[in-house]
Amino acid sequence: MSKTPLLDELEKGPWPSFVREIKRAAEKKPMSADLLVQLEQSYVDKVGHWKHGGIVGVRSYGGGVIGRYSDMADKVPAVAEFHTMRVNQPAGWFYTSTALRTLCDIWDKHGSGLTNMHGSTGDIIFLGTTTDHLQATFNELSDAGFDLGGSGSDLRTPSCCVGQARCEWACFDSMALVHDLTNNYQDELHRPMWPYKFKIKISACPNDCVAAIARSDFAIIGTWKDNIQIDQAAVAEYAKAGMDISENVVFMCPSRCMRYDAATKKLTINNNECTRCMHCINVMPKALRPGKEKGATILIGAKAPIVEGAILGHVLVPFIKIEPPYTEIKELLEKLWEWWDENGKNRERIGEAINRHGMRAFLKALDIPAKAQMVAYPRENPFFFWDKEQVEAEIASRKK
Repeated sequence: MSKTPLLDELEKGPWPSFVREIKRAAEKKPMSADLLVQLEQSYVDKVGHWKHGGIVGVRSYGGGVIGRYSDMADKVPAVAEFHTMRVNQPAGWFYTSTALRTLCDIWDKHGSGLTNMHGSTGDIIFLGTTTDHLQATFNELSDAGFDLGGSGSDLRTPSCCVGQARCEWACFDSMALVHDLTNNYQDELHRPMWPYKFKIKISACPNDCVAAIARSDFAIIGTWKDNIQIDQAAVAEYAKAGMDISENVVFMCPSRCMRYDAATKKLTINNNECTRCMHCINVMPKALRPGKEKGATILIGAKAPIVEGAILGHVLVPFIKIEPPYTEIKELLEKLWEWWDENGKNRERIGEAINRHGMRAFLKALDIPAKAQMVAYPRENPFFFWDKEQVEAEIASRKK
């Protein structure tokens, strides 16, 4: 194995190291051995040595494979081609050991053996194979019950938290919803057709364990419409056990909507001011629970920095019931995709397109009524819906 003094530094310390894992793979995979050489050179040169030299994929799919080629192939011939495959993960990332072993066997046979569990979109990532192995890998994945995920200007693989499978705060079945949307939008997932990528992430409660509010174009986050449920006897038990409820709960509330009476050991909440931050519920799970009228908030337009910088999701639907067959959500998705397809620029995420055209134009095009929860900042009202024709008609009527 080649000497890699810079990479060796990344093996030091108490934390797991990706370098150590590549070295383990390199003991039996020439591709992984050459990968170490190229990666070491990248640290020396302070520049990546990957290039994109063409489109590669599998039959009838436009996405799911990311072509990658080395620009120093003469020195590292085993990674002259080092394509990545994205595999659609099961909802909530639940696997059996048999399924995991099947995936590993397929990749050991056709690729470098290196995986990323999971990518930022949620996919299983197969790192490194050659063009002549792509179709064979896909065929075996398909036979095993797996499909490719999204890549390019298409719907990226929808992902969700474990929801009701393990979380007591889940306000709806996130896994059922992501499974339904994934099956329903296969064309959008496998065939790039939009200005740029579109991510759907689903969190079943406001804790937002998949960071949907910051990382998805279309975020569905569980919430409730009525009051937080309070068990006053359990509140008293927390106080008796020594918890400083005023310090650890009440004073930590971002909207100051809570009051605690130390004499009576009673907690009260002004639910109209509650922002669903979940802090109080997380700190006192035996005493507080989400309300009974559960559903979700839908946000639009979040993304990491690309053109306009990082953008958090903007409230689009303050509250919606989440019930099969999810018709309202699908109708909304299809309307906003149509608007984006007509109005977005190349490589412009939908959030950037909305910012460029204005939320007013977006809401009007989708025929969505403006609501107070959509206002991003106090004393700012971006939803001024008086058209010129309406103003002129109003003036004319007053002159009569």
